Amino acid sequence: MVVSAADMKAFLLTTPFFGGLSDPSLDLLMSMLVECRFEAGATVVAEDEPGRSMFIVKSGRLAVSKRADAGSVPISVLEPGDFFGEMTLIEMQNRSATVVAESPTVLYELTAQKLYAYYKADIHAYVIVLQNINRELCRRLRRADDRFAGHQVGKDEAPADEWAVTPRPIRP
Repeated sequence: MVVSAADMKAFLLTTPFFGGLSDPSLDLLMSMLVECRFEAGATVVAEDEPGRSMFIVKSGRLAVSKRADAGSVPISVLEPGDFFGEMTLIEMQNRSATVVAESPTVLYELTAQKLYAYYKADIHAYVIVLQNINRELCRRLRRADDRFAGHQVGKDEAPADEWAVTPRPIRP
């Protein structure tokens, strides 16, 4: 099924990764995304393998897990609008977890090379994207902290002091 640019843009605007981008900046980033499809049971990324791209979940459901002494430990579930793999773009390390499609899944992939091209073309928008990634990483860290401390926090729950998805202006 071919997705129109308007439908793709409408979807992307609902995800935290793309918050605060102008239309031209969003259009440029959209042109850099590659659609990937996975059947249920397919491994999208494996822990410790080299990674040079991130993914935005368009449809489907994915399970994230980490290896442990006793086998595999479930970490989270990803659904439409979520993104993953961004850590390899920031720290240039191997994949930190395994992600497996639980159902037929459509993802949009953004490679490190394309993200670098985005930086060269629109540095202001690039900074917004990095802020959005960092906000999501902070949300995940807060949830992990709460789980570690024994408090169950839902995926969509955020502490009261959480920043909004829309970036605040950067002042010199």
